[in-house]
Amino acid sequence: MSTDDSSLPGSDGEHAAQERWDAVDRARTFYDRQMLDHLNEAMREFIARQEMVFLATADARGECDSSFRAGEPGFVVALDERTLVYPELRGNGVYASLGNITENAHVGLMFVDFFDDLIGLHVNGAATILEHEDLLADERVTVPLLEMLTRQGGRRPERWVAVHVHEAYIHCSKHIPRLAKLDRQLDWGTDDTKRKGGDYFKVGETKREASPNVEA
Repeated sequence: MSTDDSSLPGSDGEHAAQERWDAVDRARTFYDRQMLDHLNEAMREFIARQEMVFLATADARGECDSSFRAGEPGFVVALDERTLVYPELRGNGVYASLGNITENAHVGLMFVDFFDDLIGLHVNGAATILEHEDLLADERVTVPLLEMLTRQGGRRPERWVAVHVHEAYIHCSKHIPRLAKLDRQLDWGTDDTKRKGGDYFKVGETKREASPNVEA
């Protein structure tokens, strides 16, 4: 049975894998029952409660990067059923994710509720980098919404990312662990090396060992 059907969600590669490993019927059932090309009300309500999201990007050559974003509940906002926007706070200055987006707009967002509902939501789409003026020009951004977005950790975002939704679908709960949230001081946007984790993975030590004659 051939799955050469341009109307199907997903990539040619995943369709070929479904044929190879006899999963065509299961995959089509999933597409039909669990996948949308937009965010329905339940998905938008779920996103509005989340404090974290995992972000996948790739550059023009397909070299991948995964990252993590966090904020106050609802820091990722659904402007409508096909558009998400989230703030980019001050980071390490590498701009790995934003750099990839400038070359390749395709992104994957993974929301996971580890604390209450124990469920995940995949959102795949095309990203656009917005400066403050661009966001303000969007008629869907109201004053209360802008105030909510800009108070994340008391830091003004450097810029924003808007995602046009192509796919939205569930990540099943069966292997998601239940975690307990503990009180912790969050140092939003800090440049303090120790508070950022220092050299936790001993990269400096590794480099010194590799090049003992080079001063750190």
